[in-house]
Amino acid sequence: MSRLRAEHVELAYDQRTIVRDLDVTIPDQSFTVIVGANGCGKSTLLRGLARMLTPRAGAVLLDGQQIRSLPSKEVARRLGLLPQGPIAPDGITVSDLVGRGRYPHQGLLRQWSPNDELAVTDAMTATGITELADRYVDELSGGQRQRVWLAMALAQQTPIMLLDEPTTFLDIAHQIDVLDLCRDLHERGGRTLILVLHDLNHACRYATHLIAMRQGRIIAEGGPGEIVTAELVEQVFGLRCRIITDPESGTPLVVPAVRRPGGAHPDGISPDGGSYVR
Repeated sequence: MSRLRAEHVELAYDQRTIVRDLDVTIPDQSFTVIVGANGCGKSTLLRGLARMLTPRAGAVLLDGQQIRSLPSKEVARRLGLLPQGPIAPDGITVSDLVGRGRYPHQGLLRQWSPNDELAVTDAMTATGITELADRYVDELSGGQRQRVWLAMALAQQTPIMLLDEPTTFLDIAHQIDVLDLCRDLHERGGRTLILVLHDLNHACRYATHLIAMRQGRIIAEGGPGEIVTAELVEQVFGLRCRIITDPESGTPLVVPAVRRPGGAHPDGISPDGGSYVR
């Protein structure tokens, strides 16, 4: 059985229901990416899986147990969350922030240990921020800060990591840096990664398992090469496109249709075999 899954969950904010009667199973040791249009429930689902949002109905199960029944520190030793747009305390250094990832492993009788120091050192090395250890977080660039937050999540040493739009506000080079790092963490550490991403082409390139959502429901899931079609893209995003093969990765590449004056789209089959949804 998968370590993390949801059964018939309903997720809502106040009186507004976002996700209704949703079942999802996250494959173990997968690089799972959740995609969909703005407001479709991607981040809401991630928050529900991470126990940041309590379901109104149904259950999120971690290792076969309802996640809400587990002690907070126990959950934090198994599952790490990097939320969208995290904010660091004023005047905190990089090493201190990364060290906060060790909080779930602390207790009244167990304070800072050589294992904690090693975990922080390894996390900073893996994310390439060792030379930033004594810098203040608020002095760093967006790309550097995102690596610091990833290092903190990595120092937590959880087998499951959830990241909500970790490439937001980053330029294209830093987006690729962060996603390459996530792939390395997945491949080298055998972790289960669950990301929410806006960019479908990035999702196709990096994901081993893709979940496509629309209006709070899962429309399709599976390997990107299995499920990403022009029909799916139009259904999920309302975007006419053709799908070609990415020459670098061999994964599906979404090419939006050119909009003619008046909103019309070109029809037909392209010379390289990609087809537009009509």
